[in-house]
Amino acid sequence: MDKLSMNVQYVKGVGPKRASRLKKLNINTLEDLMYYIPREYEDRSRFINLREAPIGEKSSLKVRIVGPARIIRPRKNLSILKIPFQDESGHGFLVWFNQDYLKDRFKLGESYEVNGKINRVGTEYQIINPVFQREDLGNKVGRIIPLYSLTSGISNNEITKIVSNCLEEYLDFVPEILTDVTRKRYGLMDIKHAIRNIHFPQDAVSLKEARRRLIFQELLLLQLGLFIIKNKNMEDEMGIKFPKVNEMEKFIENLPFELTSAQYRVFQEIDEDMSGLKQMNRLVQGDVGSGKTVVAALAMFRAVKAGYQTTLMAPTEILAIQHFESLTELFKDYGIKCELLTGSLADKEKQVVLKELREGKIDVLIGTHAIIQENVEFQNLALVITDEQHRFGVRQRAILNQKGKKPDVLVMSATPIPRTLALILYGDLDISIIDELPPGRREIETYAVGPEYIPRINKFIEKQILEGRQAYIVCPLIEESEKLDLSSAEEIYEEFKNNTFKNYGVGLLHGKMSNREKDNIMNEFKEGQIDILVSTTVIEVGVNVPNSNIMVIYNAERFGLAQLHQLRGRVGRGKYQSYCILINNSKTKISRERMRILQNSSDGFIISEKDLELRGPGEFFGTRQHGVPELKIANLFRDMDILKLAQRESIDIINSDPNLNSLYNKGVREKVLNMFEAIGEDLILN
Repeated sequence: MDKLSMNVQYVKGVGPKRASRLKKLNINTLEDLMYYIPREYEDRSRFINLREAPIGEKSSLKVRIVGPARIIRPRKNLSILKIPFQDESGHGFLVWFNQDYLKDRFKLGESYEVNGKINRVGTEYQIINPVFQREDLGNKVGRIIPLYSLTSGISNNEITKIVSNCLEEYLDFVPEILTDVTRKRYGLMDIKHAIRNIHFPQDAVSLKEARRRLIFQELLLLQLGLFIIKNKNMEDEMGIKFPKVNEMEKFIENLPFELTSAQYRVFQEIDEDMSGLKQMNRLVQGDVGSGKTVVAALAMFRAVKAGYQTTLMAPTEILAIQHFESLTELFKDYGIKCELLTGSLADKEKQVVLKELREGKIDVLIGTHAIIQENVEFQNLALVITDEQHRFGVRQRAILNQKGKKPDVLVMSATPIPRTLALILYGDLDISIIDELPPGRREIETYAVGPEYIPRINKFIEKQILEGRQAYIVCPLIEESEKLDLSSAEEIYEEFKNNTFKNYGVGLLHGKMSNREKDNIMNEFKEGQIDILVSTTVIEVGVNVPNSNIMVIYNAERFGLAQLHQLRGRVGRGKYQSYCILINNSKTKISRERMRILQNSSDGFIISEKDLELRGPGEFFGTRQHGVPELKIANLFRDMDILKLAQRESIDIINSDPNLNSLYNKGVREKVLNMFEAIGEDLILN
């Protein structure tokens, strides 16, 4: 058995009880623990004199105890321990609150290394709650300290000790998967030094080099896996050559609206793909409301009129129904038969749809993931479209593609992704961008306010309802949480229904409801029976309700910028001025900056770039959903320069060894397979 795949409980100081707590942090094996990267670091390595130490900040000092400990009790339940010290520049006190037991830990005349926040009361210097050690006899001060993401029952000191024990006993078993040539070419530290220095850096330079090595390795493995998937898809890339369709121009002319120049340009790119023999694999990106569905409808029209079947898969039943209704309306005068296939369809109706589909009587099938079930068979499927691709993994897309003989593939996404990132996430796709909104759409007025504005917001909502409008209220949680001070959907729903808006229709929508319940609530909202819909983020992708013009988001600081932008896109779909109000409970600088970005921009691409810039590795819209492994240390925005080097190296490796069969790529091959296996993606390596 590979040592690194051993259960973490066998590390000194862990055991079964601690192992179950570490499991909550996704630490199951020794390898998981070694690659559990600190979230940040505290630099306690540089010692300074008391007089040089900045007030209000933490500093490291070398001090000598010059007097006895004294305990002051200013009030009940509060004790202050003060121990006098001096250094080369002056005198001060080490100060602790309610920690009397520390008074016997210090000996008069002895020297200590301490780190704590420097305070000044009048002329008196204090070091508040310092960590300490006898001079040169410990590892709490005088070095860079790792700070890890934690869970209840595990402190930073504990996890630091556990990691240290693990490295001491098992670091030598970590294999070096990069060749000497690769390491030399890019100036990379060897893996053992990198792992040791990412946890316990010798100095700032060693930490920087350790990060660079681990980021390079992670991005190299990611790229290799994506290149292998791309090559697998391109092995037999001869697709369907669609003949020209005479009715195409007439269909475009008779649309109930004029295409924007961006829509027309993107359709021309699709049209060109469909005219060629090569199988189309194209991503169409466009902000909420940019008209991606119409472009998809044009491609479907061409496929059907050329004598083929086509299908569109949506992530939710409610979105599938919306597509079904709008496409049926667009195609009604052209003899095109559309059908809907979802999980809630009655068995009898489902059997009819499946039979007609097999016999080729259905031209356009719209549905949810029910479409990828085994019993769904097409007679001659030639065009496959997935909407909101970020809700489907690579595997689901592949299953759908196998329903036809090399059908053309169109992927639509309203999550704007910076082009550089899109090229990585969708390495096997050509990219088209609809970067223009239809004329006449009003800008959504966006405001970021504190919770003290809630009474004013509620009055504004009531005013809009009296004028005939409707409102969305979005919350991050379903039920009230004792640990987090967050507004919950159920709590706000009860308050609105029974008190604040008791004279109006209030509805509740969340992910724990069945699809049927969700659909009923959404339909009631669409029909105007509900004035205020309190919801979790399940409405991020939903039906059009042109009459709804207010989006209020509680605890907006808990959402990603891209997600907030998506939620904002639920309003502004009708003729009325629309508003998005972000209730921000956080007073941090970064939180204010994030809210400012949304207030100042309605461009999804700019917002997503900022989202990538501000959020940590693996956070941005959950890359796992895209069929891409979650990143532990790399940040696809910040580490773009390293990504380019990793891409260059991965191309060289794939060109010389497409299936990673050579002896020197053995370690790389194993890591790539493991990385993609974690997201359920089979990499066929001969």
